[in-house]
Amino acid sequence: MSINWNETYAAIWRQQKQRLRPVTAMDPVSLDSLIGIDRQKNELIKNTENFISGRPHNNALLWGARGTGKSSLIKAILNKYKDHNLRLIEIFKNDLHNLLDIVDDIRDLPQRFIIYCDDFSFEENETTYMILKTILDGSIELPPDNIILYATSNRRHLMPEYMKDNLDSKVVNGELHYSDAIEEKISLSDRFGLWLSFHPKNIEEYLKVVDSYFPEYDGDKEKLYEAAKLFAATRASKSGRTAQQFYNYYSAQEE
Repeated sequence: MSINWNETYAAIWRQQKQRLRPVTAMDPVSLDSLIGIDRQKNELIKNTENFISGRPHNNALLWGARGTGKSSLIKAILNKYKDHNLRLIEIFKNDLHNLLDIVDDIRDLPQRFIIYCDDFSFEENETTYMILKTILDGSIELPPDNIILYATSNRRHLMPEYMKDNLDSKVVNGELHYSDAIEEKISLSDRFGLWLSFHPKNIEEYLKVVDSYFPEYDGDKEKLYEAAKLFAATRASKSGRTAQQFYNYYSAQEE
């Protein structure tokens, strides 16, 4: 199935059918709805605008705590710039072996493509990440200039890190030289020129996000906040995702 990228803004790779499936019901999340991550928003907006206009830009790794807005930020970027010829292709880690073929199909198109890899990490003995290195750095062929990679992960270096890996690291002439094990693990994340870190919210930031879900609430705010705090405590999380889940839960209770 051939995709008309003039009318399709996003697609997801489906391994079983070996094709891209157009997304017809996009998540409408907007940049303004994302609370408490202004620094990350500004950095990714600037990088994306550079990419769209053909100026120097970087592949981006959004890493940090779960539910802090990493994936939502990328989707909001697409929503903001889809009318500026920006498109997005989502691919899952287990399907990375198809990525080179996907890139070949779109590298000569006039649109600008974000390759979106969500919740990205690799285990000790996985080697599929080597494909990403080819996309990021190119091989004998330069990487296409109409493709950028945005990935999210809970791990800063995308791979597990162990204390034993540090044992062979040493200081030489005042400089730290990593062990071969560590060098291999950070070699992939080093290929992302833009690192954006996302950290857990404190209670004040969490309640601001809760407020954003109840813009016309005219009931007892203290009661609302106490319920929101209790909801967060039962999940040991004060993330934006928790605030959204609280909104769904509380709204249903009120009805």
